Amino acid sequence: MPLVKIHVLKGRQSQEIDVLLDTVHDVVVQSFGVPVRDRYQILQEHQASHFRALDTGLDIARTEKFILLEITSRPRSRDAKVTFYSNLTRALQARCDVPPSDVMVSLLINSDEDWSFGMGTAQFLTGEL
Repeated sequence: MPLVKIHVLKGRQSQEIDVLLDTVHDVVVQSFGVPVRDRYQILQEHQASHFRALDTGLDIARTEKFILLEITSRPRSRDAKVTFYSNLTRALQARCDVPPSDVMVSLLINSDEDWSFGMGTAQFLTGEL
């Protein structure tokens, strides 16, 4: 937790994907203060014909390196979210050569009763987490 879904265009090498996943996780840990072993990521590759990401009229240039992140999380402060966006784009540019113009994030907030990590229990509610 958080659950991070990463959408990219098909064509990256497996080493690029590894670095991308590690980079995103490192920024989640740094920005949201989650434990290092709290890692839930899904990367989905899309054919160019099945993936559209325009700029909402903001004149943001997009390339084949575009990344869309969907993050489902417990509530985070406004400052934590803004810090996350900034840290993410800096890290992706430095480690993955992805320009900030190619990074889009959507945060979906839920609550403690919306999570079960296994064993048929809601660990945030039981106090296990």
